[in-house]
Amino acid sequence: MHRTQTCGELRLENIGSYVTLSGWVQKARDLGGMTFVDLRDRYGITQLVFNMETSDELCENARNLGREYVIKVSGNVIERESKNKNNPTGEIEIEVSSLEVLNASKTPPFTIEDETDGGDDLRMQYRYLDLRRKPVQANIMLRHRVGMETRKYLDSVGFIDVETPYLIKSTPEGARDFVVPSRMNPGQFYALPQSPQTFKQLLMVSGFDRYYQIVKCFRDEDLRADRQPEFTQIDCEMAFVEQEDILNTFEGMVRHLFKVVLDVEIEDFPRMDYDDAMRLYGSDKPDVRFGMEFVDLCEVTKGKGFGVFDSAETVLGILVPGGAEYTRKKLDKLTDWVKRPQIGAKGLIYCKLNEDGTTKSSVDKFFDEGAREVWAKKMSAQKGDLILVLSGDLDKTRKQLGELRLHLGSELGLCDSKVFKPLWVMDFPLLEWDEKTERYHAMHHPFTSPKPDQLSLIDTDPGKVKANAYDMVINGVEIGGGSIRIHNRELQARMFDLLGFTPKEAEAQFGFLMDAFQYGAPPHGGLALGFDRLCSMFGGSSSIRDFIAFPKNNSGRDVMIDAPSPIDDAQYSELELKTTYNPNK
Repeated sequence: MHRTQTCGELRLENIGSYVTLSGWVQKARDLGGMTFVDLRDRYGITQLVFNMETSDELCENARNLGREYVIKVSGNVIERESKNKNNPTGEIEIEVSSLEVLNASKTPPFTIEDETDGGDDLRMQYRYLDLRRKPVQANIMLRHRVGMETRKYLDSVGFIDVETPYLIKSTPEGARDFVVPSRMNPGQFYALPQSPQTFKQLLMVSGFDRYYQIVKCFRDEDLRADRQPEFTQIDCEMAFVEQEDILNTFEGMVRHLFKVVLDVEIEDFPRMDYDDAMRLYGSDKPDVRFGMEFVDLCEVTKGKGFGVFDSAETVLGILVPGGAEYTRKKLDKLTDWVKRPQIGAKGLIYCKLNEDGTTKSSVDKFFDEGAREVWAKKMSAQKGDLILVLSGDLDKTRKQLGELRLHLGSELGLCDSKVFKPLWVMDFPLLEWDEKTERYHAMHHPFTSPKPDQLSLIDTDPGKVKANAYDMVINGVEIGGGSIRIHNRELQARMFDLLGFTPKEAEAQFGFLMDAFQYGAPPHGGLALGFDRLCSMFGGSSSIRDFIAFPKNNSGRDVMIDAPSPIDDAQYSELELKTTYNPNK
């Protein structure tokens, strides 16, 4: 054994014990007659002391230790004279009697400290060094804890873990697939799964009525802080259930995780219709930690001679409590913010309710004091409040105002990271119309069932059909989503027809699933939670990369191993492939 204890284990009660520790040199301090070394492993840090009076040779060897050297020491546990109450091992130290260098180290390119001097790119290039840092290790250990507790909970309510294939069939709809050439089948390709959707449905047909996987999924898409080309889902499916059964099961799981991981009690799990979420917040994943719901101002603003409002499809306002104190400079800054290309608004209208009872707006020329008071009444505004108004196309204005609302919520300190407000967003549209392709697309995926009471609309007005679908949202982040699935061949074929599949195309891509539905498919539904997102929320971060051991960068590259990378000509030949890519273009 290279150690009898870890570097985070020893306490006052261990004084007098002879121990062996191994780890990495955090830092060394030469004080002339004595040398102190901080030894680190993932469990903690223990101070080592080398005394010239005891052994000048040992002390000299200790002075030659560099940062990140891997060493093994033995010695007696003694009480420290100068105690460090901030360190669990800070009341003891090791009086070293033997030292062995297990491996020397080059000077690392950045400091292995809680606060490091390494930039993102450098730390990703040397990720194995970054993973030595305590905050990063804490994130990975939190991820482990969430995974273990998820498995415990699902096992306790009868779910079984079943692996599904990683080499499957490409389906061009939805996100882009990663494709994998087959040497044994020249000219043919596997795809990496975007989700195990069809396989978990087949498991329901097979009689495994409660399935789960903590599973890798792959999408060849443009990336953001909360996206990775490979990510992990808590993927679940249940048979012989209705929507309410699924919601109750996974409310229970989320409550369990918050309690055991963060010691946070989740009381309410309210439900909100998709239409209400869009009407009140401009988003299908609203952050309900604070108010500022949208108010429709069309009735009190249109037809008053102000062309911007009169020509707009909608006029929407939000109320900023206490915002009347905003200076012109601050309001101009907000206006510039909404006019950025990422937001795309043409301008921002404001109306202040002054403490003396008067009002002041940026459109006083068109709306007199009486008209502005009507605005205030419509908004339920009080003295000292500020009304902010956007207008234009309904969908765009909702999105723009939703972004402004979140921006203000953050600026005003209304988004407390220690407060968690979950909800279910329900009753999504089954289909959405794409003007470019002039065809319907599935709002969730093609296997989502319509609401039972709306089946008749499938043939008469498919755009109005609501889906038996639900998203779990926490603090404005979509943590997961699911639906009751179609389990009838005829309805599934009709769904493919609405999505523009020919019968031949539907059969070629999904014939195996529709065939399975003819052999006694039970009613079933499920949900998939973003495991990485859940971990990042528990860890108080907006980036899932912090909770993945070896993540990709924003270009989908692993800069540590330099992947993706070209393959050699022999591999092209073996796979009977060629590339048209020209790096010199």
